[in-house]
Amino acid sequence: MSLLWSLRPFLVVRTASCPAGPLLLQSPQLGHTFHAGPWLSSASSKELLMKLRRKTGYSFVNCKKALETCGGDLKQAESWLHKQAQKEGWSKAARLRGRKTKEGLIGLLQEGNTSVLVEVNCETDFVSRNLKFQQLVQQVALGTLLHCQSLKDQLSTYSKGFLNSSELSELPAGPEREGSLRDQLALAIGKLGENMTLKRAAWVKVPAGFYVGSYVHGSMQSPSLHKLVLGKYGALVICETSERKANLEDLGRRLGQHVVGMAPLSVGSLDDEPGGEGETKMLSQPYLLDPSITLGQYVQPQGVSVVDFVRFECGEGEEVAEAE
Repeated sequence: MSLLWSLRPFLVVRTASCPAGPLLLQSPQLGHTFHAGPWLSSASSKELLMKLRRKTGYSFVNCKKALETCGGDLKQAESWLHKQAQKEGWSKAARLRGRKTKEGLIGLLQEGNTSVLVEVNCETDFVSRNLKFQQLVQQVALGTLLHCQSLKDQLSTYSKGFLNSSELSELPAGPEREGSLRDQLALAIGKLGENMTLKRAAWVKVPAGFYVGSYVHGSMQSPSLHKLVLGKYGALVICETSERKANLEDLGRRLGQHVVGMAPLSVGSLDDEPGGEGETKMLSQPYLLDPSITLGQYVQPQGVSVVDFVRFECGEGEEVAEAE
């Protein structure tokens, strides 16, 4: 029987047959009994227990049970805890399946010539601000990044790809994690108690002569999440440039802001006529930060050419699906 992964009140009782024996911790809900006697008497055992709790974040009772089951082996106890938590997570995920996941976060991760955007959804904004949920977004972004980097292609121009929910779920969880991203999702559901979905991912790889500008709206960063940037909207803008310019990062951020704010559907051409507020071609749209000119008129003197973009909006498409 799987452990109950939440704090429960425990009754302290003595057995009638052994009134002077070790204390028993009894759960009224499960009827399980755990001996709290000789095993915790040594300082080294207590130190192992504290170390396991710090490393995994699971409760005292669960960590103690894991160490007892695994004969005090810390590594095996950690693995046992994760397996039990995953079982509980799968069970909870099955119960929560079908509940709406309109909230969540967009995650942006860039490394070398590779950039990725991912979207992970949950039920409430409260959970989206939880570090455990944000760590799940980080794992998904890293899994996508490693997948993209593993593709052996000779780049003469940029490459772009997308992963849907089922493709994303099958990716390996990463070098320090067991199983797939689907398994990590089950663990997070078990811990946080909300339905969650790995919605989608996009990746871009560029050779020399190209640059990927990026922007995340409402961005938040945590020291524990390293290079990951989180927010509700995200954009990647692929530019071709003949030389590496000092202002490329700032230019890329401004282009990303425009894509997030103006939501173009295509790049268009510098030869296109300027459009109004309803224009969907990016280069013909009024420039977000200076509507007196088009984006094309802003970009042209910069010495770069915009060739493609990706835009993610958290919860995008949910309203349409609900209406249907």
